[in-house]
Amino acid sequence: MTGIYLKFYVHEHHQHHGILLYEWLLERAKKLGIHGGSAFRAIAGFGQHGVLHEDHFFELAGNLPVEVVFMVSDEEAAQLLELIRQEKMHIFYVKIPAEYGVSNGE
Repeated sequence: MTGIYLKFYVHEHHQHHGILLYEWLLERAKKLGIHGGSAFRAIAGFGQHGVLHEDHFFELAGNLPVEVVFMVSDEEAAQLLELIRQEKMHIFYVKIPAEYGVSNGE
């Protein structure tokens, strides 16, 4: 099957409507009927401002990037991106055409 690999990059401490942004994205995707999504915490990263954040014992928690990913249809990607637009959120995303399936699946 073909679809869209939709990936968002957020900071782990950013919130929207009082909940962590990556949790908000996952919950909203679930409500839209998207079948699955995952959030991955980085061990290091930097963004548009060039500030490098790394996972160290003494670093303050909540500064690392989180990658939130979905494998969705074109329509589902459009719905999720439209919801983000309506919420007036500024989130960096990557949208890549992809093939997906289940090995030895039906």
